[in-house]
Amino acid sequence: MRDSVLLSTRRVVHLGSLALLLAACLPEEDTGQTQQQETVRGLITTLVSDAEDVAVRRYPGVLEPSEVNLLSFEVGGRLGRLSLDVGERVAEGQLLAQLETDQFETTIDNRKAVVEEVRVTLAQAERDLARSETLLERGAVTVVRRDEDATTVAQVRAQLTQAEKDLAAAEQDLSDSKLFAPFDGIVDALEVDSFATVSSGQTVLSLYQQEEFEVSFSVSFDVVGQLVVGTPATIRLADDPSISLSGVVSELGERAGQVSSFPVVVRLKEIAPIIKAGMAVEVALEFPLLAARGHLLPMSAVIPGTEIPKDTGPNDAINLEVYVFEPETNTVQRRTVTMAGIRENSFLIIDGLSPGERVATKGVAFLRDGMEVALLPNDGDGKWKP
Repeated sequence: MRDSVLLSTRRVVHLGSLALLLAACLPEEDTGQTQQQETVRGLITTLVSDAEDVAVRRYPGVLEPSEVNLLSFEVGGRLGRLSLDVGERVAEGQLLAQLETDQFETTIDNRKAVVEEVRVTLAQAERDLARSETLLERGAVTVVRRDEDATTVAQVRAQLTQAEKDLAAAEQDLSDSKLFAPFDGIVDALEVDSFATVSSGQTVLSLYQQEEFEVSFSVSFDVVGQLVVGTPATIRLADDPSISLSGVVSELGERAGQVSSFPVVVRLKEIAPIIKAGMAVEVALEFPLLAARGHLLPMSAVIPGTEIPKDTGPNDAINLEVYVFEPETNTVQRRTVTMAGIRENSFLIIDGLSPGERVATKGVAFLRDGMEVALLPNDGDGKWKP
């Protein structure tokens, strides 16, 4: 009995030792393979396919009327009440401002009196001349007297003509005391206050036509050399970029306003009811790429750390770094590509990418060269679903 118990005990000890030995030989228990294996990151990409042959440069500016007309009275006087506001729309022929008319009406009355007085004088002179001619036939007066009466008639007639002209001028002055809109337009500025005394030719207000707008800005030397009058442009409102209007370059400065900064004027070819002078806009100009074609790539694809100079020209090539997906190894590879412009919030890549390749566009900062990834559905390009 004792030997049987001892044998059982030895077997238990032997089995326990064997278990410990096996445990030492086996790998540590995988309490979570994620501690030993790196998590495969999901990858969202953009398919390289869109090809472009132009780069786009954008310039901020302010919408201004193409022509501002300065309106003034042709006569001087005391201004009445101005009931206009800046930005108010007016119609052709609308009364904009008026001078007080008392002085003009008094002048007209005085000159009418002069005309009547001269007419009476002329009538008397003509009667005297008729009598002299009758008496001359009878031999009662001399030819000299008849000629003197004829001269008097001619002089009074000249006085009447001048008096009538003076009266017409006074009546014209009264008419000129009213300022009418020469066209349908918008009030740009009011230069005087109500009841102020203004002189002839002094600007009272300015008016511009609501169908004609332009934008002025400056470009560098390499850009102005590629522009000509008539170059197409696209204008977008800063407050509502969905509104896009076409325009053309209408003026090019031959002399730089500042160092290597040349003035350019773009005239709008179309308008929208919402636009007004003073609105902030962005002008887009297209330039040929220095390479034959380029591929659009979202800005989010660029690995952080690359700075784009603010004075980058449309033909300035800049190297950027991106992650390209390798389908054979399911990894991402860091690659240097060349950018030559920006279009619609995307870089134009002219070297380093080929159609059909996929470039990482989300979570780029968390990737590294050679990292294993799992390609996820990319709803952004609409050209591929797993």
